[in-house]
Amino acid sequence: MSDSGFIDPPTGTERARRRRRTEPDIERGVSVIREHLRTMPSAPGVYRMLDEDGDVLYVGKARSLKKRVINYTHPAKLPNRIFRMISETARMEVVTTHTEVEALLLESNLIKRLKPRYNVLLRDDKSFPHILMTGDHTYPQIVKHRGARSRKGDYFGPFASAGAVNRTIAALQRAFLLRNCTDSVFSARTRPCLQYQIKRCSAPCVGFVEQAEYAELVDEARRFLTGRSHDVQQQLAVKMQEAAEALEFETAAIYRNRIRALTAIQAHQDINVDGIEEADVIALHGEGGHSCIQVFFFRAGSNFGNRAYFPSHDKETEDGDVLSAFLGQFYDDKPPPWLILISHPVPEASLMAEALSTRAGRKVVLLAPQRGSKRKLMEHATLNAREALGRRMAESASQRRLLEGVAQVFGLEATPERVEVYDNSHTGGTNSVGGMIVAGPEGFIKAAYRKFNIRNVDDGAQDDRVDELEAGDDYAMMRQVLIRRFARALKEDPERKSGTWPDLVLIDGGAAHLAVAHEVFAELGIDDLAVASIAKGPDRDAGRERFFMAGREPFMLERRDPVLYFLQRLRDEAHRFAIETHRARRTKALGGNPLDEISGIGARRKKALLHHFGSARGVARAGLADLNAVDGISTAVAKRVYDFFHDDG
Repeated sequence: MSDSGFIDPPTGTERARRRRRTEPDIERGVSVIREHLRTMPSAPGVYRMLDEDGDVLYVGKARSLKKRVINYTHPAKLPNRIFRMISETARMEVVTTHTEVEALLLESNLIKRLKPRYNVLLRDDKSFPHILMTGDHTYPQIVKHRGARSRKGDYFGPFASAGAVNRTIAALQRAFLLRNCTDSVFSARTRPCLQYQIKRCSAPCVGFVEQAEYAELVDEARRFLTGRSHDVQQQLAVKMQEAAEALEFETAAIYRNRIRALTAIQAHQDINVDGIEEADVIALHGEGGHSCIQVFFFRAGSNFGNRAYFPSHDKETEDGDVLSAFLGQFYDDKPPPWLILISHPVPEASLMAEALSTRAGRKVVLLAPQRGSKRKLMEHATLNAREALGRRMAESASQRRLLEGVAQVFGLEATPERVEVYDNSHTGGTNSVGGMIVAGPEGFIKAAYRKFNIRNVDDGAQDDRVDELEAGDDYAMMRQVLIRRFARALKEDPERKSGTWPDLVLIDGGAAHLAVAHEVFAELGIDDLAVASIAKGPDRDAGRERFFMAGREPFMLERRDPVLYFLQRLRDEAHRFAIETHRARRTKALGGNPLDEISGIGARRKKALLHHFGSARGVARAGLADLNAVDGISTAVAKRVYDFFHDDG
């Protein structure tokens, strides 16, 4: 299976294995199921099929476990996919639930967590950014938020991208003049900042706005974000008119600008949303055994953007089944809106709606529109899904041909599914970082990128195998990065079942860098990874790169070889990622105290930490127990500080 979520055609080996499967295989699987049926209850619940290694093959739910599972004892009537699954079944596990709704919710959770290969799987389900209006300060702050909702306040979203959140926050600042600075910056201000000068903040930090007046601005923003935008704009229009009639033209101009800012938010629409205040529009397009699902988010009458998904599934799976599985997994960790529009009817739609309502704690309507404006909206979303799938399939075919060329160039036994490329960046040995980028059959896998903040002599090493290094030692930096990456891989996935081990490791460097990589792998006991390095040609001339592999003379590729262009692009992407990570770290070091970036660290706690450890660097080096010993620092806050400085593993 490819990382994109597409199920690849069977290889020659796989086809031969299927031809060799005999009747005893299916008979054995049926026998295992019959044995479990002897003690299986008729209650609602979830069942799991496992293979001989204990890996989960399939997760299913049932109103009556016994009635559902007994169907698997008649495999001749079942699809090929289920036939294969039964043939591989060595044992079963069962969990009973009180209701079928609970079974459906548990099934979705287990599929998402265990990723059984015979289920429809949602991949790359990254968290969505939200807007947070904080509730733990007298003067609430409006900020972008992603992750657990651990901070007190009101959350609005989801937004499809960070860019959509940033644009909305900028417009909200112009409309409501709310602050977005951290609490520590707020408490330290003695005069208004630039945000006040450019009319994006009312400067509550220096008392330019009364608390009651600021609270009114916060309430207006909250009402706007909860869908009462029309009421807010009407009130602002009335205030603008009253100010104009009183000849207070400056005040009237302020209200006018605020109305324009709100209009700008509402006008940023890609498709018509008349009559849609809060809804998710979910459209599926299937073609050639592959599917794309587009999700559009509408909140407060505005389009908060869209995101495409490419779930993995068997080519025989019906569109409705794919969409049903997607809904369960997609909303497993996020609250659904009150209305979900879907492009295809799904099996047991009423049960799915009841399960989503249970998860949301309120009624959720699941609707496949057949006519009117909602149907037009769905047609537009479906068109987006069809176009995205077309692009994906075209890119996939081209990318796979290039990866086949890479396999030929480096003498690999099979086409690589995952290529990892490494590069380092630093300035005079300071703020050193290592970067790892990942590519596969569907292009760059940006969710798998990793940064490594290099631990210099002053920082100390946290792994006995990681040597302390002198500033600017590029070989020692590469050694440290590779040890940290693969020591962790050996610890977390020694059997290499998660798909996170590379088929090819590509180092940006020459023969010496390659030697470092081989030393690391020998030290870790890894002897089956293909490793190569790519060095720039004379005068750093693109097109004259030299490649190094153990047991081979250095070689070059033809200047017009598409594989050369592809490898250059991989190397350049690794270089770009390392450079950008380094610049961000350098800017952070020059621009302020890193403690200002930690949620929950205000002026008082910051002062206590700095007094105790002497500097921010001292705080960064401190252990969890040392942080917890500081007056005013609780165990939870100490862990938050420690995790902030140790998140690069």
